[in-house]
Amino acid sequence: MSSSLAALSSSHFNGAYSLWKIQEELKVSKVGKFRIRATSMATSSPAQGLQLGEGKANKLDKLRIGVLGASGYTGTEIIRLLANHPHFQITLMTADRKAGQSIESVFPHLVTQDLPSLVAVKDADFSVVDAIFCCLPHGTTQEIIKSLPKNQKIVDLSADFRLRDIAEYEEWYGQPHKATTLQQEAVYDLTEISRREIQSARLVANPGCYPTSVQLPLIPLIKSNLIEVRNIIIDSKSGVSGAGRAAKEANLFTEIAEGIRSYGITRHRHVPEIEQGLSEAANSKVTVSFTPHLMPMSRGMQSTIYVEMAPGVTTQDLKDHLVNYYEHEKFVVLLKNSDIFVV
Repeated sequence: MSSSLAALSSSHFNGAYSLWKIQEELKVSKVGKFRIRATSMATSSPAQGLQLGEGKANKLDKLRIGVLGASGYTGTEIIRLLANHPHFQITLMTADRKAGQSIESVFPHLVTQDLPSLVAVKDADFSVVDAIFCCLPHGTTQEIIKSLPKNQKIVDLSADFRLRDIAEYEEWYGQPHKATTLQQEAVYDLTEISRREIQSARLVANPGCYPTSVQLPLIPLIKSNLIEVRNIIIDSKSGVSGAGRAAKEANLFTEIAEGIRSYGITRHRHVPEIEQGLSEAANSKVTVSFTPHLMPMSRGMQSTIYVEMAPGVTTQDLKDHLVNYYEHEKFVVLLKNSDIFVV
């Protein structure tokens, strides 16, 4: 008995949009199984899970924003997006090691923006902000967010509030959680998946880069029972900026250039996050085989995902469902079948 092999591609680029594609079906020989190969591409930009204060933004000229950890790659991408937004005004930026400097001295491409100087977190005046984007490393975020005013909306882009199981967080990140009560309050998900919950949340845990590239294509298909939840294989490739801005020997140009390196095999910290999202979509425990690779490029991400299609389901069924699911999403665009996206 033959089965169908197809390729599904998605790209989340610069926090702006995702591109989907299902390529032509290819016939392969495999007894009694339907399989599909899915390819997903994404940058490590974190801004996709954002739905803040829409009602307030419509009533005021600007929603005042604070960015914690503004001197990192995540922070600067958030600044770039917000600085050009008609309803947001950045009024606070922190960077402990760069305190007292202007943001253009750290990232020259922001020289044309009217932005405040960088300050240390301990010197930050949180009375001048309505909402906060926290772009600090995991482990440093919990106590800072716990001390923030209760009336402020917060989007945390670290991993500190992504895992709902506190014990699982300690297992994968090697330290106990220091804000367990706040963890129960946090809402984790992508805007396209849980818009209403994110809109009403005080604390939003923004998904990681790999989980974004995996959950955007798979969650709609799992919820509709179009694919099986067993034997999911994820082969992901990422640019170097996903590892952050801190100097690391493994990320030097001579270490990265003209090569590909697998890392975090069976123990990458995004595994429990991916499995958490897919398990909730399936209403049952889902485990995946996930292997990430570091690529010789500054940014960008591609995830090739292999799944089994449910009996009787075709690749066109998958394409039609994704078209309908993301039809009204401004940041998700489905490619034509003949188009191929390149990172």
